[in-house]
Amino acid sequence: MNDQSPPPGWTPRDPDTPKANTPKANTGPPAGRAPGPGPDPRTGPTAGSTTDPETGRNRNRKRTGWRRAFPTWRMLLAGILLVALLIGGALIAGYLLVDIPPANATATAQSNLYLYADGSQLARDGEVNRVNVALSQVPRTVQETVLAAEDRDFYSERAVDPKAMLRAAWNTLAGRGTQSGSTITQQYVKNYYLGQEQTVKRKAKEFFIAIKLGREKSKDYILEGYLNTSYFGRNAYGIQAAAQAYYGKDVGRLTTAEGAYLATLLNSPSAFDVVAHPQSRGRALARWNYVLDGMVKKNWMTATERAAVRFPEPGKVRPAAGLSGQRGYLVEAVKDYIVEHKIVDDKTLSEGGYRITTTIDKRRQNAIVAATDKQLIGKLDPQTHKADRVVRAGGVSIDPATGKVVAMYGGLDYTKQYVNNATRHDYQVASTFKPFVFASAVDNDARTQDGRRITPNTLYNGDNKRRVVGTRIPYAPENEGQQSYGDITVNTATDLSVNTVFAQMVVDVGTEKVKRTAIALGIPEDTPNFDPGPAMALGTLQASVLDMTQAYATLADHGRYTPYTLVDKISKGDEDVRLPDRAPRQAVSREAADTTTSMLVSVVDNGTGTAALAAGRPAAGKTGTAELDRSAWFAAYTPDLVTVVSVMGQDPDTGALESLYGALGEDRLGGGGYPARIWAQYTKTALAGSDPLDFDLELQQGAVPSPPPFTPNNPEQPPGTAPSRPSRPADRAAPNAPLPRRADRTRADRTAARPQRARTRAVGRTAARATPAPTAEPPPEPPPGTPAEAPAEAPAVRERARAGPWPAPPPASWAAPAQAVGPRRATWSSPARAPARPAAPARARHARVSDRRSPSTPPPRPAADR
Repeated sequence: MNDQSPPPGWTPRDPDTPKANTPKANTGPPAGRAPGPGPDPRTGPTAGSTTDPETGRNRNRKRTGWRRAFPTWRMLLAGILLVALLIGGALIAGYLLVDIPPANATATAQSNLYLYADGSQLARDGEVNRVNVALSQVPRTVQETVLAAEDRDFYSERAVDPKAMLRAAWNTLAGRGTQSGSTITQQYVKNYYLGQEQTVKRKAKEFFIAIKLGREKSKDYILEGYLNTSYFGRNAYGIQAAAQAYYGKDVGRLTTAEGAYLATLLNSPSAFDVVAHPQSRGRALARWNYVLDGMVKKNWMTATERAAVRFPEPGKVRPAAGLSGQRGYLVEAVKDYIVEHKIVDDKTLSEGGYRITTTIDKRRQNAIVAATDKQLIGKLDPQTHKADRVVRAGGVSIDPATGKVVAMYGGLDYTKQYVNNATRHDYQVASTFKPFVFASAVDNDARTQDGRRITPNTLYNGDNKRRVVGTRIPYAPENEGQQSYGDITVNTATDLSVNTVFAQMVVDVGTEKVKRTAIALGIPEDTPNFDPGPAMALGTLQASVLDMTQAYATLADHGRYTPYTLVDKISKGDEDVRLPDRAPRQAVSREAADTTTSMLVSVVDNGTGTAALAAGRPAAGKTGTAELDRSAWFAAYTPDLVTVVSVMGQDPDTGALESLYGALGEDRLGGGGYPARIWAQYTKTALAGSDPLDFDLELQQGAVPSPPPFTPNNPEQPPGTAPSRPSRPADRAAPNAPLPRRADRTRADRTAARPQRARTRAVGRTAARATPAPTAEPPPEPPPGTPAEAPAEAPAVRERARAGPWPAPPPASWAAPAQAVGPRRATWSSPARAPARPAAPARARHARVSDRRSPSTPPPRPAADR
């Protein structure tokens, strides 16, 4: 056998003896370990000891190191049980303590009160329109469209959906927008029993009431209540009122397609109204398709039936009689501002009870209506001129120092033309975008393709259909009237609105940089057709009149952007609603904004905007005429008021955009015509009683007044003589009569007194034109191939303050003044015109008034972009 002998000292154990009582053969210390104190083997372990008699280890050994930072499994289990007991107790207590309350005030909602800035009443938005119907009166397919849009598992799920609530909370915390995780039962509780406020207390009540309601009421009862209490827009509460508001029929006659559109509106009642907000049509159609696709997934509609469904166009809006005239436009614009800026959500605002003080100045509001009626609307005669039936107008006026909208013209009458022409986004802004291109050039210190710095005096080729250099996209725009100008300065190109110059400039600056500048000035980034490219310089984007007024207000305030506002104060009961912060910021440098302003002053004094001189104020502005003459714009400002006016063409029956050819008996309507005349009359009235203010400008280095413009020699120019420019109004200041400065600014950081600066005067203007400044020798000839620059001017010529077209070509030599270091500061006023100026040649005069044509001249072929 291979059994080994036991080690010494080992005692065999009897199998019948318990293990715990088995004596150990060797109680001494292990080999190699010194003997030490320990329990007496004769008496056993010390009293109170937790030493394991088997291993000799201490069972209650203390946790050391990193293990001390973590609870034991016993502690975790106890904590989980405690939390579960607390949650269960809270749920039981909430269910027992929260009762189903009576209906809230939404069933008899109050009106909202809108006030002018002076506190006088502007309008009330009317009583709630609601008609309750039984569920049996609602077609089954219409019920299913609502379920497909809001809660597809309504009949099989419980009253609350904790998973959906947690998912919605997570998405909200993750920055994906405020989302709803509510079932139809919860939404009905919110609509009928509670309110729309987003608070934890309201959500908790909604949770418990929904559970009780789900146990006590049937699904059909809840769905019927939901359909009768939901808000569909157009002041319609309930599906019966919505069927009448959008389709002029009772709910029982609704088709599946019409029901799907009404179900679409539940998600965003105002935004998805394709009549009131045509710019949201794409989003509304996407939601409508989502509803119908959901019906197919739930087998409520076959794929064949789905393919045959076409979008049902809703009917025209029928506003309340109390919102006639301009009141309806103003109320809707204020509502849109409140909802879009998340001051109050749409459904909460529709409950009423709010007192809203607007920024609208009653006197100036009346002035813009009177100016539009006198200069445009009152002259329309559709029986004589067929095109007059398509004429529309929109206008907005902003105080640049505060950003407050002080006046708005939305259309002829809110009850006749529902769409607000001041806030719509479907017309090109045309050449009113060009100043943003130049402002971006100065702000980014841009250079031409051959390395020359872009200033008002930089020469560009202004020939018609000149192809843009430096872009992979072939682009050769037409100039107004097919006119070619040769090499002209940027200043002259702005006066004459030369397309080829600015199409090249936007590429020189960089289309992305120009887009960023426009956004910084105030153009919304999501503006339709706002695509970077050479055509962008000609105003192909579709910004609203309000957006353009915001951007020009930034230029007027020296590049300082102050977000516009239509609301001064909102209150409900004794509580004021918090308004969003509108802290101003510097959008572009002051040099960029002020140098752009100096060129726009020249547009009014010498270019296409001379009709604005009738305002009797120093002004800077830009005209614009959109593609196919569908709209004509005039955007202009004085130092203390910015106003943009647009005349538009739209078919009153189909809503399609139409050209303005032949309207008011004229071949064409340009921005320098009716829009500029409306601007002039309104500005004169709005600023009556206040002193005229000068433009206080800090100009870009080298931005001195340009030399005389070149007389174009273009074989494509049609014969004819342009109308002469209007004379200065009688109330213009005399040449030596100083205009008061804008000393008391409304902003705190501009109230400090500034030192008086020497005014730029038109002294010796006539002598400077007749006699060239003495010079030692003519300037040297540049090497062949060197880019041409505009010649510098004598000091006397530089002080002429843009007095208008020159009577003769410039002298052969020019004295170059010493180059100033840093920005040039100038004060632009508009003194009276120097007497006895010879008439310019007919061709030159016509070139300087490119936006105006002789009535006998037929309209040219529409340009691709103007």
